[in-house]
Amino acid sequence: MSETIREIATFGGGCFWCLEAVFEPLGGVDRVVSGYAGGLEKNPTYEQVCSKRTGHAEVVQVSFDPTVISFRELLEIFFVMHDPTTLNRQGNDVGPQYRSAIFYQTEEQKQTATALIAELTAAAVFAQPIVTEVTAFSSFYPAEEYHQGYYRENPGASYCSYVISPKVAKLRKHFSAKIKS
Repeated sequence: MSETIREIATFGGGCFWCLEAVFEPLGGVDRVVSGYAGGLEKNPTYEQVCSKRTGHAEVVQVSFDPTVISFRELLEIFFVMHDPTTLNRQGNDVGPQYRSAIFYQTEEQKQTATALIAELTAAAVFAQPIVTEVTAFSSFYPAEEYHQGYYRENPGASYCSYVISPKVAKLRKHFSAKIKS
């Protein structure tokens, strides 16, 4: 009996609730955890991260089966589902904790991310330059429990209705073949 292979991807692209809602329904994705990465503060709280003094970004850590969905496919979805051209901002969410970031776990992930960014840049997919940081993963701190599965648990909340639901609809439109049945 063979053991299932799992990889981890860590992405920052604005509010972690948005990314969690986008990655959770994908086939091959086993688990998505909202949290913090990229800063120096150990075990930061949401309030500390929002203070803009920890250096952390709001991120999701995605556990996935690369035989079902590849890291590149996750990246392609990541780049469609947020604006990688705005520095420290996604819509009305402003601050370094909302930066666009890929925290690579392996040299292969780094190469895949930088190659895709180069392809998107060469194809002029975005009107502005991509500012997504590609940084070596160092640590991940899960966010408080009330942040986990936020969209799933609170679909009628105003932020969910106005910000996250359109992203989920966009996912269904552009990546329907990748969504779990």
